Amino acid sequence: MSQIFKAHLDKFITITDDDFALILDYFEVRSFGKKQNLLEEGQICRQNYFVLKGLLRKFFINEKGIEQTTDFALETWWMTDNFSFERKTPADFSIETVEKSEVLTISSDSQEKLLNDFPIMEKYFRIVYQRAFAANQRRVKYIFTYSKEDFYFSLVKQYPDFVQRVPQYLIASFLGFTPEYLSEIRKKTVS
Repeated sequence: MSQIFKAHLDKFITITDDDFALILDYFEVRSFGKKQNLLEEGQICRQNYFVLKGLLRKFFINEKGIEQTTDFALETWWMTDNFSFERKTPADFSIETVEKSEVLTISSDSQEKLLNDFPIMEKYFRIVYQRAFAANQRRVKYIFTYSKEDFYFSLVKQYPDFVQRVPQYLIASFLGFTPEYLSEIRKKTVS
């Protein structure tokens, strides 16, 4: 499993196998069952999660008591409540597994030490955060410019495997739909 992380790092930075072995010491490999909470809203987020296998989601409970999914993390993606992780404040989000998952975890203190001990990892995390920020900017644009149907069809076109993999009620939550509305949209494409 560590080779998944090494291959991912190699896309962004160059490190030796010896340095990689030392870098791995900052992480812990953890396995979680399906629908297992990794973080609950209101807790301090103490871990950053790198998905080796499986699928995570981040969500909050809105004022109507409905879960609103904001992010997913598939293999080789990171997930945390960034604000809580960085500032050690109560989390605004919950994180749970969608599938049985295996993740690398790193605490905020270990991550800080890692960045000091291996400055090349600063570059890696900068690139990862830039890409995540860009993806979030694009999603915000889609929310404001696309109709609900177009938003869904864009997701299907860009990420067909993802849409097939994630339960439809979670896709609906991510897009801000009710599951019933998503079902109506999907029926139109079959007709």
